[in-house]
Amino acid sequence: MRPATIASRISRDTQTPLCLRLAPSRCITANEKPLPKAQEAGPGPNQEQLPHVSEEAAMTAKITGEEGPELEQGTPVQEVLKRDEASQEKAPEVLKEQVQSTSPSGTRSFSTSTRRRQEGMISFEDSGVETSGHNFELPPLPLAANMHLKHRYAPIVKQVTNLLMRDGKLSVAQRNMATILNHLRTASPPTVNPDRPLLPGAPPASHLPLNPILYLTLAIDSVAPLLRIRSQKGIAGGGVALQMPVPLSLRQRRRQAVMWILDTASKKPTRGSGRGGFAQKVAEELVAIVEGRSGVWERRSAIHKLAVSARANLTIRRR
Repeated sequence: MRPATIASRISRDTQTPLCLRLAPSRCITANEKPLPKAQEAGPGPNQEQLPHVSEEAAMTAKITGEEGPELEQGTPVQEVLKRDEASQEKAPEVLKEQVQSTSPSGTRSFSTSTRRRQEGMISFEDSGVETSGHNFELPPLPLAANMHLKHRYAPIVKQVTNLLMRDGKLSVAQRNMATILNHLRTASPPTVNPDRPLLPGAPPASHLPLNPILYLTLAIDSVAPLLRIRSQKGIAGGGVALQMPVPLSLRQRRRQAVMWILDTASKKPTRGSGRGGFAQKVAEELVAIVEGRSGVWERRSAIHKLAVSARANLTIRRR
């Protein structure tokens, strides 16, 4: 039977034309034969959720005619404990006392509501509450100079901090500045030298530690030079450079005084170890300036003497 079957298949294939045997099979598209529709089933497991316990209790109370929980505002814990005597035994003593006492009428301090209140339920316009958007009153205008974040420190403190800074390490300079101010605050009151008086109008020496920023300002401004010497060529008609006194602004005067103080402090021997050694030497130099023991006073006097002698080089142009 097997050879006959093979022979019948071969004869059947030879009868089919070659063009039909090599033609690709034709596929049935979706337009010719639409796909079968899915069977309509019920909702999924998360599409029909059971109502909340409070909603179910409210529906049951409505059917039985009893007083159920409030859905919009929530039911206080005291009312829940009144209906459940078994929970009263395990409740805290504070709630037990509130359950035994008469519940106050009016607004509730808390709520066990499981729903979020709708935005339309609260209307500030009807209640008369001011909606200015600020918890505190606005500061008076115009704003003070130290109200800005970048200008919250005194100008002289910021300037000295920038001069103390090395390699862009501002945090290290601020730490050194804090060490200097702390030393001026905790040090004993200085003894002022009458031969080297401070600026006129300065407070007594015993009051200086109470205000370290004033202490710092008074020490720097007392030794700040009023002038600087500039060499200028051709002013006398030739190539000889003459020395010309030039007045300085307040910021320039303070910068020159701070540079002198830092230079003098860097030449002092270091005592002990630690990262606050240089700041300690700068603070001691400021105290020495107020007491008249610092060498910065001589540098200031030398600049002023040279400027007085160079006044003859000034020329007045007549119009």
